[in-house]
Amino acid sequence: MVPQFDIEALRTIIVGTDLGSFARAALHLGRSQSAVSMQLKRLEEQAGHALFHRRGRGLVPTEAGDTLLSYARRIVAMHDEAALALGASVAPPTIRLGLPQDFFEDVMPSALATFSQKRPNVHVAVRAGRNYALEDEVKSGRLDLAVAFAGMDRPGTGELLATMPMLWLSKDEDSEPLRDVSGTLPLVLFDHPCLFRQAALRSLDEAGVRWRLSLTTPSLPGVWAALRFGLGVTVRTAHGVPPGIRRLDNCLPALPPLELRMLKQEHLPEAAQDLAHILKATIENPGVAGQLPTR
Repeated sequence: MVPQFDIEALRTIIVGTDLGSFARAALHLGRSQSAVSMQLKRLEEQAGHALFHRRGRGLVPTEAGDTLLSYARRIVAMHDEAALALGASVAPPTIRLGLPQDFFEDVMPSALATFSQKRPNVHVAVRAGRNYALEDEVKSGRLDLAVAFAGMDRPGTGELLATMPMLWLSKDEDSEPLRDVSGTLPLVLFDHPCLFRQAALRSLDEAGVRWRLSLTTPSLPGVWAALRFGLGVTVRTAHGVPPGIRRLDNCLPALPPLELRMLKQEHLPEAAQDLAHILKATIENPGVAGQLPTR
């Protein structure tokens, strides 16, 4: 009897092979690992062959698996093409991207506009995250790729995209750092843990500058709003700084540079590789971050 291969099971082995892990495929497809295992077992029963064998922590196709994968890609592509031709709704491929909040105003719209022209039928699910969380989510398979800041005081992971300066920032009208009547510098910072917070406090302590936390928040828009109302100064890069915010040059202690790194899954689909290349080119464009007014 000729086996009747299930389309979604074929889709699963394609995704699992492209991502290098069926655990990642389960996350990517929104299914449980047990459901994916059952699909794989059912396919092997129908094919009458073992389709994958274990290598290290992953599974790699057997000769029979490679043969089925070749047909599976064509079968799934033709299935989706036919469904679209008949007006059916077919879920587009999804790339899960993580970015710091800083990049939502400049890097993200520029990169995604370019990507959508090249890959108009691919859905990009963008998630804002803290640097440590983005790294963890890529490692666990919950994100396909991410761009994150990293300190230069520890070995970095991923691909180094740039080294950039941290900047002291305040509201545009401040000609000097805003200090209270006791001469203490009020700070508006992310809550712990945060690379920018750590660098700001360390530089002030080493220079003997008195400071206090005026406001802490996990929200970058919250930081900008607090600065515009004169609640203190903050530390970020030039990316995503809105109007009404000014750099403070030569009036506060020097800050260390930091690294910007791209983190990604080992086995990325071709569309995700395209997005990674576009993100890299966008970040390397010196005009993306814009020029900040200074004091």
